Amino acid sequence: MVRVEQWAEIRRLHFVKGLSIREVARRSGLSRVTVRRALRSAAPPRYERPARQGKLEPHKPEIERLLHDEPRMPAKRIREFIAQDGYDGGQTILDAFVRELRPRFLPAPRAYQRTSYRPGELCQFDLWQPSRPIPVGHGQTRRAFVVVCCLGYSRVGAGALVFAKQAPDLLFGIRRCLWRVGALPGTLVWDREGALHAGQGRPSEAYAAFCGELAVGWHFCAPADPEAKGVVERLQGYLETSFEPGRHAVGPDDYQAQLDDWFERANRRTHRTLRCRPIDRLEEERAAMRALPQAPPDTDERFVVRVAPDPYVRVDTCDYSLDPRQVGRRVEVRVSQREITATTLDDGTQACRHRRSFARHRTITDIEHLRSLRAGRQEPQEPEVERRPLARYDALIG
Repeated sequence: MVRVEQWAEIRRLHFVKGLSIREVARRSGLSRVTVRRALRSAAPPRYERPARQGKLEPHKPEIERLLHDEPRMPAKRIREFIAQDGYDGGQTILDAFVRELRPRFLPAPRAYQRTSYRPGELCQFDLWQPSRPIPVGHGQTRRAFVVVCCLGYSRVGAGALVFAKQAPDLLFGIRRCLWRVGALPGTLVWDREGALHAGQGRPSEAYAAFCGELAVGWHFCAPADPEAKGVVERLQGYLETSFEPGRHAVGPDDYQAQLDDWFERANRRTHRTLRCRPIDRLEEERAAMRALPQAPPDTDERFVVRVAPDPYVRVDTCDYSLDPRQVGRRVEVRVSQREITATTLDDGTQACRHRRSFARHRTITDIEHLRSLRAGRQEPQEPEVERRPLARYDALIG
């Protein structure tokens, strides 16, 4: 049989060099019949063995019947059935055949349409929960959440640590992420988070007010449809595999600093889908986005209380001291992610200013409040007793 190299050389000598069949046969040492056959063949020669019936061939109809009745039947179980009919071949051959045959009997898999985003069109958000609790001081740890955002066009991401899923916490996380991105997208995409979604695709009052202040739109994904925000879902998967393993933090501020540093590096990596760095597309996307407002929207929680004789206010299981001189007056308490403040409603006097503690069941007292309490405390007075001269007692005794 002529080798492929010989076949190619014969055709070169005849069609390119113009040699005759006799001369080609003389130079190649092959017969003229072989040379003619090689010249007539437009395809390279190949050796084909005669087909032999394998050990699995007689059992293929039975395998098809088993998969038709139960498409997800394991290959090991199939081998047990066909072994009763005389199959003595290997498991590897059976696995390969079942792997090719099984998709014919399974339901058709869902096909996904590739989605492309215009610069500045939207920003997807989601809530990711770290697998380990975060240290919050006083020997305590606490379950935390991370508000994660990802721009659709550039794939630039950011994250904000929060300790609750209430509206003030989530809005703080959204605000911090947008300020890390540096511009405002056209639409904020969320799933149906309870603090933001009021039902039937409508936003809650707090979320609507937040979007109204920033002049951005909102969109809620359909229930049980995580593929609708697959951009941020993939970023969360990258968080779980790249950021979290082996990471430790001494407190919330340290965890947030490590999170910001990781996002800085992640935005400079080469994105597998984009085939470029997200940070390189950010400038183009920012050009299509609106600038951030001068002042960020207020996301702090506010409520009004009257200062009790025991001058403390409770926020998230912790008691914070109030100015004892304001007892009986109404104050507005403002709760942010960093501090607790209170001011009187009538003249705006500051009643307290504390750093917020995420540890539970703590009592935080300002030293000035303690001094005011001690200064205002009245010492008990001795009762006045009349003093009489001893001569009067002598007269009475007689």
